[in-house]
Amino acid sequence: MGDRNKVNVAVIDMNNGFSNQGMRGIQEILTRYREEIGVDLHFDVFDLRQKGEIPGMDYDIYISSGGPGSPYDGEGRQWENDFFALLDNIEAFNAQQELSKKHVFLICHSFQMACRKFGVGQVTSRRSTAFGIFPVFLTEAGEDDVIFNGLPNPFYTVDSRDWQVTNPDDAPFAISEAKVLALEKERPHVDLDRCVMAIRFTNEIIGTQFHPEADPFGMKLYLLQEDKKMAIIASHGKEKYLDMLNSLEDPARIQLTQRMVLPNFLNRAINALQEA
Repeated sequence: MGDRNKVNVAVIDMNNGFSNQGMRGIQEILTRYREEIGVDLHFDVFDLRQKGEIPGMDYDIYISSGGPGSPYDGEGRQWENDFFALLDNIEAFNAQQELSKKHVFLICHSFQMACRKFGVGQVTSRRSTAFGIFPVFLTEAGEDDVIFNGLPNPFYTVDSRDWQVTNPDDAPFAISEAKVLALEKERPHVDLDRCVMAIRFTNEIIGTQFHPEADPFGMKLYLLQEDKKMAIIASHGKEKYLDMLNSLEDPARIQLTQRMVLPNFLNRAINALQEA
């Protein structure tokens, strides 16, 4: 690509036409980052599941969203083949490049699909939907990873899923460089089924089960929907529901996560590009 100071980002929309706050969140973070850092950043959106749009290899950075349904929905379908081929191409490209590598961030649905593709952990359906604002615990690898710079351990984030990735002891990671960065709860020696919340698949490809793009505004809209409210109260009780609503005002909770995780990812990717 010609101008090294220009950064091109591909945003892959996995929402399949369903209304959501995630795409707004991702685009707001990119726009705010461009203004605050003063970088010449341009992004395009690709509606993959609904329209079959897939970015080519002419982008520096790829961010792929969450979305509804099962992470197995695309099996044997063209859009999933295209998505997996893109990840293969990026891996191959990065393996050949000494310096100018492409960076990828995968959120929720995209993260679960990547776990299937890379053969990492086990991707299974949950007995009930996890939805709300929860603490996430960093592993030692996570504490050392720049992606979580500026966050406490645990930090709070939005979790919304019917599926989960677990890493039972008898299912070793298929790619040796993959690292578990975060887990849903803090009992490392028991409960094999604790859910994996973030993985660095390769040096340049990272994914989170949680939604780093979620902001208090979007989350409030969700929490006030009657079905979401009743589901949280049924699972966690009214006190926990009210605590989630109140926590939206807390700048040290999801607002902090939204201001740190994806911007940290962009910093790392753009610094690497500029060094190259």
